[in-house]
Amino acid sequence: MIQIENLTKRFGQHVAVNGISFTVGRGETMGLLGPNGAGKTTMMRMITGYLPPNDGRVVIDGLDMFDQPSEVKKRIGYLPEQPPVYMDLTVREYLEFAARIRALPGNRVKRQIELVVERCGISDKLGRLIGNLSKGYRQRVGLAQALVHNPDILILDEPTVGLDPVQIVEIRELVRELGRERTVILSSHIMQEITTICEKVAIINQGKLVAFDSIANLSSAMSGGQRLTAIVSRPGNVDRARLLSLPHLLSVESRPDGYLDILGERGWDVREPLARELYEMDSGLLELRLVSLTLEEVFLKAITS
Repeated sequence: MIQIENLTKRFGQHVAVNGISFTVGRGETMGLLGPNGAGKTTMMRMITGYLPPNDGRVVIDGLDMFDQPSEVKKRIGYLPEQPPVYMDLTVREYLEFAARIRALPGNRVKRQIELVVERCGISDKLGRLIGNLSKGYRQRVGLAQALVHNPDILILDEPTVGLDPVQIVEIRELVRELGRERTVILSSHIMQEITTICEKVAIINQGKLVAFDSIANLSSAMSGGQRLTAIVSRPGNVDRARLLSLPHLLSVESRPDGYLDILGERGWDVREPLARELYEMDSGLLELRLVSLTLEEVFLKAITS
């Protein structure tokens, strides 16, 4: 588990990260979002122990990063935005080097490298110079070095930046698979990537945490409640006053196309009583569905409110 407590980082008079706190549970995948310059990379560098904070703590599995850095770093794999690879080494040489600096026992190095290159789809590249690989494969090598010591936690900063669409899909699927076994913090500007991979999101703006929860909960909170759309074939039979008498139903707006825009009180599911009433009105109910804000809409509301 990762506990971030009042984390603060200043560079001179500039406060890059300002008193941020949140918790990521074991086995969860969290997306880190924010505009350019919001403090995401600084946050990741502090979480991995690369950069010390001015205030606050990073606690991993009950261990303080800055009191017991060696023990904590054994549990973390880190892929920065620019993979830390050496162009003049082969993939095998580089991963052997990464395994040694991670203090992996000699009898485990070969087997662990075999496992991670298979996982990252680079088994056939072991003898190739990294400098001769495409950007997508260098990204895979960077991910392999983050995994070579079999960490419980992965910190990934923009893992698909600069990749082509095929490579993006492949890396995304790999990260999703890895997230089933590990705690993952993933930074990305691609909303679809965060939506498809992450269970929770933390949104940072100007160094401050402005939102933290599941995407569904944030959508509900920023929508003002449970938003629904109903499609009826006989809109003239809909009695708005009768619908508004239902508990926890806040508003019903009719549209010319036979759609109803409905808002229910946050924390309450009004679908069942609403569907029953519409049926009893002989409205010709065709469809009743939840309407959620997209992550992009959640993000924009969070950073502008």
